[in-house]
Amino acid sequence: MSVPSHAARAALAAMLAVLMLSSSAYAQKWSKLAPFPQPAEEVYGISAGGKLYVLGGLAPGWTPQGMVYEYDPASDAWTKKKNMALSSHHVALAELNGKIYVMGGFTKPEKGPSAWVPIDNAWEYDPVKDTWKALAPMPTKRGSPVAAVVNGKIYVIGGAGVHPGSKETSIHPARPHRALDTNEVYDPKTNTWEKRSTMPTARNHAAVGVVNNKIYVIGGRLCAGFITRASNTDIVEEYDPATDQWGALKAPMPTARSAVAWGTHGGRIYVAGGESRTSTMSATFRKVEAYEPASNTWHTLPPMEFARHGLAGDFVGNRLHLVSGDIQSGGGPSAHIETEVHEALEIGK
Repeated sequence: MSVPSHAARAALAAMLAVLMLSSSAYAQKWSKLAPFPQPAEEVYGISAGGKLYVLGGLAPGWTPQGMVYEYDPASDAWTKKKNMALSSHHVALAELNGKIYVMGGFTKPEKGPSAWVPIDNAWEYDPVKDTWKALAPMPTKRGSPVAAVVNGKIYVIGGAGVHPGSKETSIHPARPHRALDTNEVYDPKTNTWEKRSTMPTARNHAAVGVVNNKIYVIGGRLCAGFITRASNTDIVEEYDPATDQWGALKAPMPTARSAVAWGTHGGRIYVAGGESRTSTMSATFRKVEAYEPASNTWHTLPPMEFARHGLAGDFVGNRLHLVSGDIQSGGGPSAHIETEVHEALEIGK
């Protein structure tokens, strides 16, 4: 076996140094910020106008809380805003031109045992005026989809719902239901929806990001909407709205998980937290991993202090804010441990 020359070893060392420097330029430090005033699971985060908004919340008995809070980084303070127009959970959020769009989700049945009722409602929230406006409903009722904005349109992808032709009006761990591959786009200018090419891998509880006008759907939950009846996936798929085509599979997420928080910054999509369940254990994650489409590679960052799922997250400036969530995965009625923790990872590049 030949031994690399001194020049070759030097070149390799220089290459590794560059890679290490490049990685360290991104990952900086964690900081603790003002705790969240109303700890809950199934909260969802979105940034608008230089502030972070946290919506949702799920109380015992699968009761949606419909909360809305605004976080101002300048004062490190939370402000309670007007509740969601319709209290629902597992909604998809998107921001466009300073407005926040809330798509789909689940509500409780009007009567009878608790369950998750998929809805088609769509809303526009104006953070400045603190007002809600109903929009044209989605073509498909579903909860736990993801939403992404490309060229002024909002794509709502995936989710969970009932089987086609089923007489069921809700989903429940004890009843058959499915993950969805649905892809529908909303045009705010015309208040209309259009069906687009379905996602190759039906899933819910996923993460999403947009880089160079392409949408990346990351991880999530297969087969069902409940962690007790589903399997997590590490699959990453790329969608090009310009051609309405899904590309080849991308590098898989290092840690298969669902019910995560995410945010996009500097050409990378950051995925944090989440949960997993097997026949022998249940777990939540501290993991923070970032996908870089340009190189089709994943990067591991310093972990969160507290493992949790159902947390809210997004970037405000160069900080990835991660808020609240549940420390226990898929807990029973008395096993939920919601946390007030609000931590942020500062990205140096």
